[in-house]
Amino acid sequence: MRHQYKTLGGYGDSLHRPLEIDELRGFAPSIFAENPHDRTSSRYSFLPTSSILTGMADQGWVPVAAQEQLVRDESRAGFQKHMLRFAHRDDLQSPGAERPEIVIVNSHDRSSAYQLHAGIFRFMCLNGLVVCDETFKRISITHLNFDPSKVIEASVEIADGIPAIMDGLQEMKALTLTDGEREAFAESAAILRYGSLESAPVRPFKLLEPKRYEDSGKDAWRTFNTVQENCVRGGQKDYAKRKADGKGMPKSRAVTGIDGNVALNKALWHLAGRMAELKQG
Repeated sequence: MRHQYKTLGGYGDSLHRPLEIDELRGFAPSIFAENPHDRTSSRYSFLPTSSILTGMADQGWVPVAAQEQLVRDESRAGFQKHMLRFAHRDDLQSPGAERPEIVIVNSHDRSSAYQLHAGIFRFMCLNGLVVCDETFKRISITHLNFDPSKVIEASVEIADGIPAIMDGLQEMKALTLTDGEREAFAESAAILRYGSLESAPVRPFKLLEPKRYEDSGKDAWRTFNTVQENCVRGGQKDYAKRKADGKGMPKSRAVTGIDGNVALNKALWHLAGRMAELKQG
């Protein structure tokens, strides 16, 4: 079955405060499931995602964004895959251009284990990316003999790796790319997003077109963010790009699925990291 996903939800009206419980319920009711879906077995250990909120807060991490998968099978409504993003209180009180986040993906219908990832939120484009597994250890916890403390322990482990991620971000800001290197990055990103350059609705150079003046630069960080935003949000029209039958290509589409968004972000982060390594080496 082809799943649909919520495009509403996400971050609240203020980016510098935690989401309230009522806001979380509005964005992703499945976070507060009171029991698992009937499809789960007797071996399934059920604890709602909401059960980790207090433990995360004790570690200084509070929820700032939430979304859930839309499903056509109504019996799965309220149990489906959902995503929570946590920011540290210190970063809410003293915001910078970017902040690290802990990203949690889970479900109560057996479609997902508890997954924990590191993320970065960039205020300029209001965009939250998820960092490649090679930068830190992605942690996945199955719903067997499950205990909320495992999630808290895993979040501490991920938090320990965040300084290295932010150091890498600063290195990308200091690294200037040539026009050829930027074009090569955009071509590789187009293949990651669309499968091939031929099937892409836009030519690679369109992915390098910034949406705001502040992103007009040739450093690796702004190049990555421009390409990432265009790949994830879509909305670009390339009037010179044609299908095999001669008809014009449609506008590029946004990536709205939880799994697709996480996978593409990780792939682009890995690609940017490899380019930085080659450039520095």
